Amino acid sequence: MKIDWSTLDAALERRAPVLWWRDDDVTEPSPALDRLLDLTAAWDAPITLAAIPTRIDPALAPRIAHDPSVSVAVHGWTHTSHAPKDEKKAEFGAHRPLSDRMAEAEKALSILTDSFGAQAVPVFIPPWNRIAPDMPATLALAGYRGISVYGERMPRHLPLSRFDAHLDPIDWRSTRSAVDPQGFVERIATLMNDDAPIGLMTHHLAHDDAIWELTDAVVTRLTHGGAIWTSLPSLIDDAQSDASGL
Repeated sequence: MKIDWSTLDAALERRAPVLWWRDDDVTEPSPALDRLLDLTAAWDAPITLAAIPTRIDPALAPRIAHDPSVSVAVHGWTHTSHAPKDEKKAEFGAHRPLSDRMAEAEKALSILTDSFGAQAVPVFIPPWNRIAPDMPATLALAGYRGISVYGERMPRHLPLSRFDAHLDPIDWRSTRSAVDPQGFVERIATLMNDDAPIGLMTHHLAHDDAIWELTDAVVTRLTHGGAIWTSLPSLIDDAQSDASGL
């Protein structure tokens, strides 16, 4: 893998970016999860695992129980699309009554709290990063404190604190292997034009060697360049503290 790092290195000289990491679709311990957690531990990078509540293996909680850098968020309910076949996949789009969607979201949070205790965070991460616009306000009333989808650059704070992911190393639409490495690095440099936190989204179960290699190389370069790793729960805590102080 050949990458020209000059643009990113120049951006790192101007600004130390704040980054956070989430990994979607976790259900159970696996060699891929071990590899992911070894990578995050190597760089002291906290990670939020987005877990599918109805598929959680009882062995997952003991696997991560002694790692305070790992938190677990709600990743939908069953990770099943309810959208018509001619529409993009969505489990929590406006294709079902709000009451049905919220009943699942409330049960999901209860399952995560029971399973992971203090490592469970009341953050909703919808499968396929799609959610109906009527849900955030209702999620806030149901005990959720945050939401994360993909692409929105600047954080939002009402009705829920929202911090989106911006970086995905997988080329889902074509090869399902790694995206173009040079383009990926250039995107990071572009995101650093402002000081909003940058979210990295991975899917450890979908990684091939090329995806692992790209992720490791980029995380290494960023960390050596002075990037600051924080956690999604910390970002939400800070945002809500700032909002309450207004």
